[in-house]
Amino acid sequence: MTPAILGAVTDEPTTSAGDPTIEPDTKDWTWVLERPCPECGFDSRTVRREEVKNRFYSNASAWRGVLEHPDAGRRPEPGVWSPLEYACHVRDVHRVFGERLRMMLAVDDPLFENWDQDAAAVAGGYATEDPARVADELVEAAAAVSRAYASVEGARWERPGRRSNGSVFTIETLARYHLHDVEHHLHDVS
Repeated sequence: MTPAILGAVTDEPTTSAGDPTIEPDTKDWTWVLERPCPECGFDSRTVRREEVKNRFYSNASAWRGVLEHPDAGRRPEPGVWSPLEYACHVRDVHRVFGERLRMMLAVDDPLFENWDQDAAAVAGGYATEDPARVADELVEAAAAVSRAYASVEGARWERPGRRSNGSVFTIETLARYHLHDVEHHLHDVS
């Protein structure tokens, strides 16, 4: 396991936000839209719009099993999130991307607010959350964002939105980028 993708959603370099054991990831992961991820094997170019919803549901279901493990809250090594912390992050990724999707549907070319996921992990107390509650919340967040993506039709898939670092997404590329993030994290804890 590697903490290499912890910065996948962050628009600005992250900080350890009070947890010196987690090394921030400052890479721009948008390259996963152009080529397969060598770590998890995900190839966003092969993802069809029609399958996004089901893949989010399938991913969320798998997290429930991860969180039932008695050691879900234990970090496998210093500097690597525990499965519980990853699951909290995935839950919040669904929430952040859901908000970004709603913005893209309602506003022409919105600028997304930066999200420091490492600070969110510390502020949210990811390491001390209840695994069963997190499993329910993750499934609920995945279902909500799945329904939102499923409601997108036709030319609306091409509506743009952008991050403060200049990365531009369409709803379709946002969906594929989002899907990589959650599938990669499931790979991280497998």
